[in-house]
Order: sequence, then structure tokens, then C-alpha cells
Amino acid sequence: MIYRRRIQVEFNHCDPAGIVFYPRYFEMLNSVIENFFAEVLAYPFTRIHVEEDCAVPTVQIEAGFRAPSRLGEVLDFALEVQHVGGSSARLVQRASAGGQLKLQCVSTLVWVTPQGRAAPWPEAIRRKMIAFMEASDGA
Repeated sequence: MIYRRRIQVEFNHCDPAGIVFYPRYFEMLNSVIENFFAEVLAYPFTRIHVEEDCAVPTVQIEAGFRAPSRLGEVLDFALEVQHVGGSSARLVQRASAGGQLKLQCVSTLVWVTPQGRAAPWPEAIRRKMIAFMEASDGA
């Protein structure tokens, strides 16, 4: 299964040449992940960070910038769950516009306790991530 979200490139995302300044892509990628947690996993970041005092930091990220994104373009982000471990998950995201791949990213997130230590995913999250991933495998 694939989670999709569209983000329009705004002036605040761009450098003086009118193309996305690469750190802004990471903000967009995180926004897609945050919305995925809320909409698909039914476990919003507010619950994780505020109510439970936990976190899901990105501990590894690999990005390939394939083509520039320009002011006014609408980027189609696609997120897939590639692997779910005990306390980590690997997510793959692609952003494209007009059928052209602009960005591909693989990131690893880890569930972290209030004490700052990695811990197993809460069962509600783990079960839904695995179901989402398995739905992708069967497609």
C-alpha cells in the first residue's frame, strides 16, 4: 500500500533561484511522515510527543535528488513502509511532479521512550505498520 500526500512548492521552500532548497525537502518528508502517523496509523505526533512524552526520531536518512523542484509545482509524495523491526521502521518516500521523479528518500525511524532509549513499538503502531507494508507486498 502507498500513502500519498501532495505539497505545493511555496516561496518559503525555495532559494533565490526559485528551486527547492534541499533542507526544505526534509521538512516536507517529515510532514508526510507526521500525516502518515495521524491518518493511517491513527497515532498522531501530538499523542506521541505530548501525551506520551515519547518520540520517533529519524536516525538514518539517505536522499537522492533527481531533478530540481520549482516554485509553484505540486509535488506528489508517496510513502511506503519497507521494514518494521522491534523498535525501528524503514520508510521509503518518493516525490514527483508531472511524472518526473524529483526526490527519493529512505529513512529509519526509532521509537524512543521518555528516558531517551529505543524501545519496542507500541503494539497499535506496529500492527498497523505491518498491515500497511503487507498490503504493499500483495499489490
